[in-house]
Amino acid sequence: MIDFPKQLPLNDANFSFPMLKDLRLTSCNISAFPEFIKTQDKLVDLDLSSNHIHGVVPNWLWKSSLLSLDLSFNVIDFPKQLPLSDANFSFPMLRRLRLESCNISAFPEFLKSQENLEEFDASSNNLSGPIPNWLCNMSQLSGLDASYNNLSGPIPNWLCNMSQLYSFDVSYNNLSGPIPNCLGNMSALSWLGLQGNNFSGMIPKFSKATQLQFLKVSENRLEGKLPRSLAKCTQLMVLDVGSNMINDTFPFWLEKLPALKVLILRENRFYGQIKHFKHKSVFPTLDVLDIASNQFSGELSIDFLQPTRVRSLKIGGNKLEGKLSRSLANCTALEVLDLGNNMVHDTFPFWLEKLPSLKVLVLRANRFYGTISKIDTERGFPKLRILDIGSNNFSGDLSIEFLQSLKAMATMTNDEKAKLDYIGESYYQDSVTIVNKGIEMFYQKVLAILTCLDLSNNSFHGRIPEEIQMLRSLRVMNLSNNGFSSEIPLALQNLKDLESLDLSRNKLSGKIPPQLTSLTFLEALNLSYNQLEGSIPQSNQFFTFTSDSYRGNPKLCGLPLSRKCNEVGLPMPPPPGEDEDSWLYALSTLKIALIGYASGLVVGLCIGYTVLNELGNKWVDKFKKCGKRNSRRCR
Repeated sequence: MIDFPKQLPLNDANFSFPMLKDLRLTSCNISAFPEFIKTQDKLVDLDLSSNHIHGVVPNWLWKSSLLSLDLSFNVIDFPKQLPLSDANFSFPMLRRLRLESCNISAFPEFLKSQENLEEFDASSNNLSGPIPNWLCNMSQLSGLDASYNNLSGPIPNWLCNMSQLYSFDVSYNNLSGPIPNCLGNMSALSWLGLQGNNFSGMIPKFSKATQLQFLKVSENRLEGKLPRSLAKCTQLMVLDVGSNMINDTFPFWLEKLPALKVLILRENRFYGQIKHFKHKSVFPTLDVLDIASNQFSGELSIDFLQPTRVRSLKIGGNKLEGKLSRSLANCTALEVLDLGNNMVHDTFPFWLEKLPSLKVLVLRANRFYGTISKIDTERGFPKLRILDIGSNNFSGDLSIEFLQSLKAMATMTNDEKAKLDYIGESYYQDSVTIVNKGIEMFYQKVLAILTCLDLSNNSFHGRIPEEIQMLRSLRVMNLSNNGFSSEIPLALQNLKDLESLDLSRNKLSGKIPPQLTSLTFLEALNLSYNQLEGSIPQSNQFFTFTSDSYRGNPKLCGLPLSRKCNEVGLPMPPPPGEDEDSWLYALSTLKIALIGYASGLVVGLCIGYTVLNELGNKWVDKFKKCGKRNSRRCR
């Protein structure tokens, strides 16, 4: 945090940094434009991004000789009228301007005079209306980013006359109409981002866009077939046509593109079988293949992929059948494997445990069967954080060896919890669909700290092992719709990071352990349709759960149910804080709060808040998690 005095001895030549050319004051908690900048005659690159600057751009800054100016993530006010006829006014030398997330609602008027501007970023603002025609006067413009706004109307054809343009991104606006065919003739174009709009018609031919590296047109209403001219785009690295209405077969004709890393075809109308290419890898550089939610059929084959390169493979939501390809065991770089919602008929793929980087494994809604055994507990799944095998035909006990193999769910350091890292690379970050808090949720980006175990809708039976407490980093656990019996294990109280717990529709009996009230991050609890009895614990997060969490247990009583405990011959639970045990519990929780405060401020404060409310109030408001601001382009 930097504090600049309001008054500086500007007459002192020694104070003005006479040779300063590049000044970066990003994230310095600055609330105003530092006055000393106006004496920096040789300054050409100024970065004031990610501060708290409010108000109008000062006159002295307009007259500067800056080549590059970054005011992103501030609240900047640009006057509507400027003396544009004055050649010394309005950034006469400016080449690069970044105004990302500046809360502007219109293109600043001064841009009309910036004929030499080369790069302009106005993403993540409140811009509306059509793309302004005066942009065509910026003949030197090579990069334009107006993504995440409210722009409407078509892409103007004059855009194709901007011969220097190498990057054009208007993703996530309200643009409509066909994509102009002339975009495919722009020989300098390298990045074209059109996703998240209302474009219709067919994808244009890219016969002359030989420099194209990133083509993103997902989440529109495009139809027809993929243009075969894409095979000529030899620089293409990322092709994303997901969430459209494209009707085509698998594009094996892209096989020779030497730089293709990401191919996303998800949520379209692709169909047919995926051919076998034994002993022949035809996509030599492909890292990510996402063909989920299409109409592909036949046996599952990945012989066309380079096994040591593929990092993310998402093929769920098709009509694939047969056994799981054993060649997956050779994909040593694989981090994400999602083949849910198919017709794969096989036993549990314990042979995948040798994959050193596997973090996400989704097998849900297939025809997997049998017990889960033969687990190598020494090797285990060293990196696996999300395992979803729900809605299959697995059976038998939940083995201790299986739980011991989930090593990454057992340990997570405070440093790992503090990082907002996502699974994936800079050019692509993975998504996944999991059942969280009773709802099927699509995670567009997957936090590396998200840990999930879903065994729901199978035929597991017997006790839930006490060893489940080993999975201490779990945040989501779903064991619903099985045949688990006996009591709810007390060991669940040790899963301190747990946010969602679903044990519904089993054969669990006995009382709800009051120790579960120590799970202060628990936001969703479902114990419905079991054989539980006794009073519902009245403390902490349990105050926030509705009667839906307990329905179908006729011997349960107490709030939030309308059935009182004295009506079923049970004593009412004492209100928290009114007997010795409650006070002892509160003091022990306070001790936990102090420990949490020492290890992490947010966790400590949250638990401490729970204790204070337990001692002073009967009802506690439901907690809400807060997160840091994430990077914008993460698709």
